[in-house]
Amino acid sequence: MATLGIDISKQTFNAHLSSEKGEAKKSFPNSIVGFKQLEAWLRNRKVDRAAVCMEATGSYWEALALHLTEAGHPVSVVNPARIKAYAQSELLRAKTDAVDAALIARFAQAQRPETWVPPAPETRHLQALSRHVEHLRSRRAEEEVRLQIPGLPVDVERSTREIIVKLDQEIKRTEELIEDHFDQHPNLKSKRDLLVSIPGIGRQTASSILAEIPKIAEFRSSKAVAAFAGLTPKTRESGASIRGRGHICKTGNARLRKALYMPALTARRFNASLRAFGDRLAAAGKRRMVIIVAIMRKMLVLAYGVLRSGRPFEAKAACA
Repeated sequence: MATLGIDISKQTFNAHLSSEKGEAKKSFPNSIVGFKQLEAWLRNRKVDRAAVCMEATGSYWEALALHLTEAGHPVSVVNPARIKAYAQSELLRAKTDAVDAALIARFAQAQRPETWVPPAPETRHLQALSRHVEHLRSRRAEEEVRLQIPGLPVDVERSTREIIVKLDQEIKRTEELIEDHFDQHPNLKSKRDLLVSIPGIGRQTASSILAEIPKIAEFRSSKAVAAFAGLTPKTRESGASIRGRGHICKTGNARLRKALYMPALTARRFNASLRAFGDRLAAAGKRRMVIIVAIMRKMLVLAYGVLRSGRPFEAKAACA
């Protein structure tokens, strides 16, 4: 089977095709028009089915990955850190979009990454709504900061306040759309009900978890779930001379980490089992941020537990 490496960005994507007939490369616009041009380009080269590989770069890859999957191509979506490590193993120095596309094709041929399975349509819809409302909240926070600028002209202040009012309206409308979406999909709603049984996880956080890690119950272990979110510890030790301070490995889903941060602060105070867990870490001399990250990880593990078992949270069974 031919291999197609794709390096994708906001506006364009570069494709590198490797097959028995040789290699070919071309750049396309990252749009429906570009997707159809890619299909025609593959047909012209007598390629009906190719093993496609691309990086999980922001959200830019999602539409193309879905399009190619629906067209019958097996698609692999890999963490950019894996491609970077592979480039380092080749001692690759040049870095252009075309070079990266060829690198991704070679990586796919050598590593055979697993095939990406797109979320169900209702989950993709929830993901879009969840990300949109988060974007609106971030915009509102930015406008609130703007109001704190000393000496802000009256006209600018008035305009900023009007923008905040409009954003509040859009946030409320989108939250209502999310509620309607859950009402229309009982399976999603039952999962959200399980998640909100965990003290510290509200509806907003539950929606984010279901949107960003829709198949959480299918992970092989809680460690795999934590790794997906980038909440696993990374230790820096080598020989007798290197004893670096440990930190989390941020190669996972940043949106998921952001969604868990404020709930972790709340759980530190109001979830008895997680409060006790945090107190044990504090007694062991752990720094505040280390404790918060550990609680974030523990909350995600609890989420994994209730969704996998199908049973609500039980304080006695948690954080032993």
